[in-house]
Amino acid sequence: MNLRAYRRFLTVARQFLPLLLAYARDRNRFLLFGKSRQVSAEQRRKRAATLLDSLLTLGPTFIKLGQLLSTRPDILPPEYIDEFTKLQDEVPPAPWVEAEQVLEAELGPVEEHFDNFDTDSISGASLGQVYYAETENGPVAVKIRRPGIEDLVEADLRVIRWSLPLIMRFVDETRSFSLETLADEFAKTIRQEMDYGRERQMLEEISENFAEDRRVRIPDVDESRSTGRVLTMEYVPGTKISNIRELDDLGVDRTEIAETLQRVYLQMIVEDGVFHADPHPGNLAVQEDGTLVFYDFGMSGYVDAFIQEKIIDFYMAVAEQDTDAILDTLIEMGTLSPEADREVMGEVMELAIADARGEDIEQYRVQQIVQQVEDTIYEFPLRLPANLALVLRVATVVEGVCVTLDPDFDFISVATDYLGDQGYVEAGVRQFFEDRADEVQQAAQSTLRTPPKLERTLDRIERDDLRVNADIEDSDGLLATLAKRLVYGMALSAGIVSTAVLYAFSTVEAAGVAGGGTVLVAGLLYWSFRSKSGIRAQPQFTRQSMRERQDGPGEEGSAVGEIDLGAGFGPDVDEGDGGGGTGDDDADRSGGTTVAVEDGGDEAETGTDIDVTTPDDEDES
Repeated sequence: MNLRAYRRFLTVARQFLPLLLAYARDRNRFLLFGKSRQVSAEQRRKRAATLLDSLLTLGPTFIKLGQLLSTRPDILPPEYIDEFTKLQDEVPPAPWVEAEQVLEAELGPVEEHFDNFDTDSISGASLGQVYYAETENGPVAVKIRRPGIEDLVEADLRVIRWSLPLIMRFVDETRSFSLETLADEFAKTIRQEMDYGRERQMLEEISENFAEDRRVRIPDVDESRSTGRVLTMEYVPGTKISNIRELDDLGVDRTEIAETLQRVYLQMIVEDGVFHADPHPGNLAVQEDGTLVFYDFGMSGYVDAFIQEKIIDFYMAVAEQDTDAILDTLIEMGTLSPEADREVMGEVMELAIADARGEDIEQYRVQQIVQQVEDTIYEFPLRLPANLALVLRVATVVEGVCVTLDPDFDFISVATDYLGDQGYVEAGVRQFFEDRADEVQQAAQSTLRTPPKLERTLDRIERDDLRVNADIEDSDGLLATLAKRLVYGMALSAGIVSTAVLYAFSTVEAAGVAGGGTVLVAGLLYWSFRSKSGIRAQPQFTRQSMRERQDGPGEEGSAVGEIDLGAGFGPDVDEGDGGGGTGDDDADRSGGTTVAVEDGGDEAETGTDIDVTTPDDEDES
């Protein structure tokens, strides 16, 4: 175990200890004893903001962890999810001298591989930074992994592993399991994001899937200038997709762009099974002819065939407002426990759909449905498969971008049309009739098999030879609870009688001992009625009120990205002409937080330390 990891553990503990103590007091008011405290939504929002500041202070790994947590409503309450979606992955770039060392270690002297290289980075993030350069084949964007980031990430991953046993003492069994799987998933994800060889592979695979689609533009990779720590891509300029004024000046059809974006992601998820997982506005741009440009494939994933099929079923069920089909799909995907109360969950689905009504029957948005389901997920004992959680988040972010482009955009209509164009609706109808035909055939066979069985059963009844075995399932432990209360009640009754008899016919000391035991039993009986377990009957729907406080759906999208290739993309591009993350929109979302990056100092401890200063901190100092 290296010294850096121990130092980081102390730093992380200092940041998180106040919150952990608050969570401990929620369970026991006086830490080791006392009744639990009720935590309001406003308190959770304040804690989420405090935790967000801690993640920013701790640097790249924890920023990425917060971004991943924002896709996991099975672990965090909705207030935390909403706060963590504000995480921005933009930090000042490392000095060029340090980035140059990485570049030359991977490729050799810069002047031998590039005709011109702008040493001022055009975009910076926690894991890497991007530079503009020129080669014999034209302009390129060169993405270089941040110097020393590997050591820092590995130290932080050790800290997260060491911290898990402590954190799991403050969560229930279901979320404890989810946290363990999240830690494994996060370690895998962040290492993948640092592997530019994998990003190149994903970029090329997705690019090949859209090679014949003129509506989509994905930068080509310069393989001769790319390694595991350096990725050189074709420089493709464009206007940031959320820059409505610039898009209108170009004269492009924003509704058409929104539909293209939606159809492209439906193809990625439903057809291809490999998708770009970071569709926030900084990674999407539009060219003059309306072509949609995608940047940054560091966050990407695969969807297996089973999940693809269930996603189709989910979309079709939402379009038809079929709550039973929605529940069946969620259960089959592993999102909802089969033991969950279907009546309660059906009510939740009906409330979610009713909350989105007010327009025509199909003019409600999947973002509202998915976010309502996410809020409900925290209230019930279940977890999300890792890639499915990412798919759900991608769906909401894409829908938000589409609504920014066209406030009247109807996702369900576009999704239904796409599924119809691809033959899924027709296939669904065909499958429906095939299923009904199978049911008729099975019913006919049952008609022939039933009379003999019925006759044998009646014969056994006539001979008094019929036995019925019944197993009672008590997954919630209701029978055990009732038995416990019955025993406590009997003991309490006996204790009261014993105390009275001893007080009347024996010494006061003997009566006191019996009375003490009786009081203890009475306390246990009372506590058995106070303790509640199982799912809550009234799920919370808090996302809508949170969304109303946000400036707009496209602004808050996803923060799971790494590199913004847009505004200021290139040496002579004015602000607003590009599509990147250095423009005013991103600045507005930063909440006035300044992030300072410092070199780790000595060579043995190379890495990046990030300090965060907010205006409030400056005032206090």
